[in-house]
Amino acid sequence: MRRYLLLYWAFLRQRFKTLLEYRANFLIGASSTIFLQTAGLLTIWVVMSQIPDLNGWSLDELLLIYGLLMLAKSLNHMFADNLWTLGQVYIRTGGFDRFLVRPINPLFHLLADRFNHEGIGYFLIGAALVINSSVALGIDWTLLNLLYLLLAVVSGGVIFMALNLITSVTAFFMTMSTPVMWAVHDTNEFAKFPLTIYHKAIGLALTWLLPFGFASFYPASYLLGRNTTVLVWLGPVVAAVLLFIGYRLWLFGLRHYASTGS
Repeated sequence: MRRYLLLYWAFLRQRFKTLLEYRANFLIGASSTIFLQTAGLLTIWVVMSQIPDLNGWSLDELLLIYGLLMLAKSLNHMFADNLWTLGQVYIRTGGFDRFLVRPINPLFHLLADRFNHEGIGYFLIGAALVINSSVALGIDWTLLNLLYLLLAVVSGGVIFMALNLITSVTAFFMTMSTPVMWAVHDTNEFAKFPLTIYHKAIGLALTWLLPFGFASFYPASYLLGRNTTVLVWLGPVVAAVLLFIGYRLWLFGLRHYASTGS
C-alpha cells in the first residue's frame, strides 16, 4: 500500500508540473465546471422562486442535495476521470500495452496516469453549497455529523467511480465505451433532486440499480433528520459491493484484451 501511495504522489506531482506549464489553461479548466454548474443552479432557483416547495422540500434543502452530489462527483472527476479515455486513447491506439509490461497494477496505472483538475471546480462548488445550505438550515455539525458527511462523500465518490469502472470495461470488447458510460453516468442528474418527487420505480432504480441516491438524497435526508432508517447508512456497503463487482469485471475484461498492434 505504501509503495502505491508513493507512486501515486509521484504521478500527481508530474501531472501538476505539466499543468502548471500552461497556468491559464489550468485555471480555466479548474473554473470551467463552476460556470457550467451555475446554469443548473440557476434553473433550480428559477423553479423554486415560483413555488414555495418541491413536494415538501425547500430551496436550501435542494441545494444541500445538489452540493453533496457535487462533492461526490468531484472525487470521481479528479481521481478516476481517465476511465473515460480507456477505449479511445489507450486501447484503440495500442497505448494500453505499456500498462501490461510495467510492474504495477494496470488499473492503478490507468487511474494515476491523469489527474483531472476540472474536478477541483466540482469540489469548490459542492463545498460552498453544503456550507451555505447547512448554515441556512441550521444543521448542527456535531462530530458524528462531520464524520457522517466525510463517509457519505467518500462513499458517493466511490459509487461514481465503480459505475464508471463497470461501464468502461466494455472498451475491452467494443473499443469505444463512452456511449455506454454516458448512458449510465447521466442518470446522476436525477439524484440532484429528492427521490421522493419521482415515481417509485425511479426511486428504486436510483437506490438499488444505479445507486446515485446514496451520494446525495440519503445523506441529505439524514443530516436534515428526515430519514434515520438503515438506508442512510448503506452508502459505504453499496460502494464496496459496486467496487468489488467493477474490479472483477475489469479483471475479466483484461483477460480478454487483445492488442490492436498499433
